Amino acid sequence: MTEEKADKEGFLPRMRRRYPWLDHAVRANEAFTERHGNHYAAAITYFSVLSLFPLLMVAFSVAGFVLAGNAALMNELKAGIVESAPEGLQGFLDQIVEAVTDSRAGLGVLGLLIALYSGLGWMGNLRDALTAQWAQQPAKTPFLSTKIKDLLSLMGLGLALVISFGLTAVGGVAGQSLLGLVGLEGTGWAQYALRAATIVLSLAANVLVFTWVISQLPRDKVNPRSAVKGAVLAALGFELLKHVGSYYLASVASSPSGALFGPIIGLLVFANLVSRFLLLVTAWTATARENQVHVVEPPPPTVVRPNVTVRKGAGVGAAAGAFSIGALLGWLGRRRS
Repeated sequence: MTEEKADKEGFLPRMRRRYPWLDHAVRANEAFTERHGNHYAAAITYFSVLSLFPLLMVAFSVAGFVLAGNAALMNELKAGIVESAPEGLQGFLDQIVEAVTDSRAGLGVLGLLIALYSGLGWMGNLRDALTAQWAQQPAKTPFLSTKIKDLLSLMGLGLALVISFGLTAVGGVAGQSLLGLVGLEGTGWAQYALRAATIVLSLAANVLVFTWVISQLPRDKVNPRSAVKGAVLAALGFELLKHVGSYYLASVASSPSGALFGPIIGLLVFANLVSRFLLLVTAWTATARENQVHVVEPPPPTVVRPNVTVRKGAGVGAAAGAFSIGALLGWLGRRRS
């Protein structure tokens, strides 16, 4: 490119050519906008808040059945769920968890159906949003088949989250037990090391969850290897959003109206931020060079034009003369015979 053309080119295009990571980020943002990422994030946020209590009720009912008799691990699981939210939402989420724990024994068929309805709505919107960010055009399937697949995906995501929180809980309990065995439970540096190990374990568990979400929840599943980089970015970004959300919720709670509506507003804002970030990371993953589908354009259609050459004939007079000569020669031939 000549110097004159480089001067006419804008600043952003020059930076995109110079820095591939910036070009990737711009392409991801364009794809996120073109594929209606903000609208999908709003739908996910609505169904997330709507289905939070029913889904937690079902989850703790299952966990209470599986972890019957192990109160310590159950408490660690509760703490892991509460600590996954920003500090400003932890008290509000802790109240929800306690209410769910107290009422899970009375969960009947009606409660299960409500939880199933809200959960399927949430999962259906999440899968459609991720499918759109991968620019997939899935084949239309019957309603019942779609809902069954959404139900299986919901169960799979629930299992992945339980494993994630369970690893963090088991890691904390096992770490404290190990420190007690070696006599380092009161040592400061050992507690810091245990805390760091728990954070690393939590991040690793989140990477596994986000890898499964980005690669397996779209309607047409993709290779998990393609989603690993995006999952690492999503896990780190999720932790950053938690800290940023803590400062935001602290400022909201300081106002008189925030004291009353702060937790609800904070839950909506945090759910929307996480939804947008997840879809943006999915768009970033889908627009990576290795995931781009290079479509070879077909050649232009061949137009067959027959070349018809019209030659000028002898004319009517010449044809009549030739006919007369032929008739005369025939008559003379008959006379000689």
